[in-house]
Amino acid sequence: MPRTTTLDCPGCPPLRALTFDALGLIKVIEARGKGGGGGGVPKVVERWGDPDASKCLVSASLIDRKIDPLLAVARKNGVIEILNPLNGELFVSVSDVTNAGVRPEDNAIVGLHLFRKQRLEVTLRSCSLLACTTKGNASIKTIDMADTRADSGAPEVWKVCASGTISFSEVDGSESYALFGGKGVEVNVWDLEKCTKIWTAKPPPPNSLGIFTPTWFTSATFLSKDDHRKVVAGTNNHQVRLYDVSAQRRPVISFDFRETPIKAVAEDPDGHTIYIGNGSGDLASVDIRTGKLLGCFLGKCSGSIRSIARHPELPVIASCGLDSYLRIWDIGTRQLLSSVFLKQHLTKVVFDTNFTEEEVKHNVVECDALTIDEVQIADETEKPPTKRKKTSSKEHKEGKKKKKASKEKDVTKKLKSKKRSKSQEHDIVDDDA
Repeated sequence: MPRTTTLDCPGCPPLRALTFDALGLIKVIEARGKGGGGGGVPKVVERWGDPDASKCLVSASLIDRKIDPLLAVARKNGVIEILNPLNGELFVSVSDVTNAGVRPEDNAIVGLHLFRKQRLEVTLRSCSLLACTTKGNASIKTIDMADTRADSGAPEVWKVCASGTISFSEVDGSESYALFGGKGVEVNVWDLEKCTKIWTAKPPPPNSLGIFTPTWFTSATFLSKDDHRKVVAGTNNHQVRLYDVSAQRRPVISFDFRETPIKAVAEDPDGHTIYIGNGSGDLASVDIRTGKLLGCFLGKCSGSIRSIARHPELPVIASCGLDSYLRIWDIGTRQLLSSVFLKQHLTKVVFDTNFTEEEVKHNVVECDALTIDEVQIADETEKPPTKRKKTSSKEHKEGKKKKKASKEKDVTKKLKSKKRSKSQEHDIVDDDA
């Protein structure tokens, strides 16, 4: 049976999150605190798109500025869409040009990033994004949102690997450097302005038995958005590695975490704490300076964790994955604050930091109104096992009285039957006399 948590959830502070799932749906989850404080219960307030497995959302990037925010999503069929994250309005959609002659499913987009800096420099009707596919085709393209054909110039395309499969791509805070890696591809850092590789990791040496571990990176992030020199990566053989680009090519620190592949890694703004999630649902925080495990988050997830997001202002993180739950955690106590069941396997979660309780009011969407294609049906929130209802004292007394009365009736019936039998025996004796 799947392992689920039955911990009491105190609720979370006011926040807004967007989740992306295997059927291509975008669901907006909002929590509104009681009286402006904590204790809010997150609920699904909007759902964008129609269920279609070919439109599975594989990557997303959000610009959460107050002025003209944007959301970019990459789908399994090779289409990139630019949306309004406030209401789900589609501005423009464009096909991935690097997939010429190849099925999109065979060369899916695994990394997507909307440039904030370039967004400020160009007109509000244009945006630039970086996309990378599993075969290592990276491209930077400027999209004119006023033109539905989105043909505002040929993109700049280059290869980030000669062989292997790319699993992720990340961009640093200055948006000048990008990080790539995957199965058979060592972690490497590129200068985006020159489109040149500036550093590549070196595989660890064989162990004492001479066994060499194949390269397989599953996730990575820059330890600090302001410093591209320190990189944290997770591997398929449950290792977490810290690289220092300015020091050496081999890991500075490397340690194992549990016994299943690392599936998600997220950094904390403090510059030395990371959050890791693995394929068996373990979620933990680690001080990467020493490799010390700070602690695991309370409550076991029942499926592989695929995405972790750290809120830039509130002391919370969000996690989601194959158990279809969005969970909000307190980073101080590592306690589960709240959870929402979203019916489908989740691929990614992002926070909308511009959300406030006084913003546009939404009507809560009832999940029972979803289409039949969403085959998983369950409650909207994760609940502990139901308990039997205790009877009140009055009901208890009335029950006792009824039992007593029924017993008295049974006794009187038995006495009457005995008297009848005795009188019958007496009549028989008189007849014989």
